[in-house]
Amino acid sequence: MYDVDTALLRTFVTLAETGSFSRTGELVGRSQSAISAQIRKLEDTFDRSLVARDTRNVALTAEGERLLVHARAMVAEADAMLARFRGSELTGSVRFGSPEDFATHYLPGVLAQFAKVHPAVELHVTCLLTLPLVDAFAAGEFDLVVVKQDPARPFPGARPLWRERLVWVAAPGFSTAPDRPVPLVLSPAPCVYRSRATRAMEAARRGWVGIYVSPSFAGSVAAVRAGLGAMVMPETMVPSDLTVLTDWPALDAAEMALIAPARPAPAAAALAEFISERVRR
Repeated sequence: MYDVDTALLRTFVTLAETGSFSRTGELVGRSQSAISAQIRKLEDTFDRSLVARDTRNVALTAEGERLLVHARAMVAEADAMLARFRGSELTGSVRFGSPEDFATHYLPGVLAQFAKVHPAVELHVTCLLTLPLVDAFAAGEFDLVVVKQDPARPFPGARPLWRERLVWVAAPGFSTAPDRPVPLVLSPAPCVYRSRATRAMEAARRGWVGIYVSPSFAGSVAAVRAGLGAMVMPETMVPSDLTVLTDWPALDAAEMALIAPARPAPAAAALAEFISERVRR
C-alpha cells in the first residue's frame, strides 16, 4: 500500500515554482542533495519521471505538470488543516488593493489558499493603478496594498517582494518602419512600466507614439493581440500567443512591493505574510 508524504509534495511544488534545486533547498531548509533525493523518492512512488534536469535548467515533464495541480491542492489543504487545529481561528476583514495584472496572474491562487487557511477572514479586493492605490492607502481606504515601483524610488514604507524582469511583447509578425514613430501600448502616466518603455525608447533615440493608452491590463493585451503596437510587461506574465521582442531597447527592472500599516490588524498582517511567503516560493 502506497502513501504520499506531504513534505515531498511541498518540495516538489517549491522546485516547480523556483526552477532551482539550490533555491528550493534554501526555502525548505535542506541541502541540494536532500532535495534531489526527495524528488527521486517521489518519482519512485509514482513510478514516473517528474523532473527533466540538465546542467542549467530544471523543468517539469508532462507527468510532472499533471502532478503539480494535485500537489498544490494537497499542500494547501495540509496548510489549512495545520492552521485550523494548531491555533485559534483568525477572524476579521481585510481591504486589499492590487494592480490588475498582479491580481489576474497571481492573486486567484494566493487568495484561494489564504481563504482555506483562514476561512473566517473576510476579504475585500479592489484593483486599481499603483498611484491611486498608494493614495487610497494613505487615505485609510485599504488595510494592505501591493504596488509596482521603481526600485530606485520606492514608496515610503514599501516592503519589496520581488524584482520583475520586463520585456517588450507584440503580436506575431509585428514590425515597425524605421522612419516612423514606434507605436506603443501604454498605461496612463504615472506608471513604472510606461516610464521604462518611454525611457528605453528615448535612450535608443527612437521616436514613439502612444497608439493605445488604457488603465486595463486586459485591454492593453487585447490591443497588442490586434497588432496595434508593442507593450512592456513582466516576463512571467507574457501570454503564450504573444512574441517577446529580443532585439528591442533594454529595459530596467521594476519591483513589486507591499505597503501595510506599521501595526496592521491581525488579519491584515496574516495576509501580508501569506503573500510574502508565496512570493518567496
